Amino acid sequence: MPIISRFLGIIIAMYWDDHSPPHFHAKYSGYEITVDILTGIVEGKFPKRALHHILEWYELHKDELIDNWTRCNNKEEPNQIDPLE
Repeated sequence: MPIISRFLGIIIAMYWDDHSPPHFHAKYSGYEITVDILTGIVEGKFPKRALHHILEWYELHKDELIDNWTRCNNKEEPNQIDPLE
């Protein structure tokens, strides 16, 4: 599971050869969600404040996330994405 970003105690990752639709995984303090890259739909539970940070970060990096999704599905190393500042 390549980690593509870390910020505020949140870990963002993608799995090699994962199922569609394109998505990423976010983990924080025992919680885990998936976020659909094309729609922004969130599955799972996350603390409200941490979820707000994830969605803000997602809006800033959609294009990079799509590129990383393609790279992971081609079994290529994904690029690191800047953390939320």
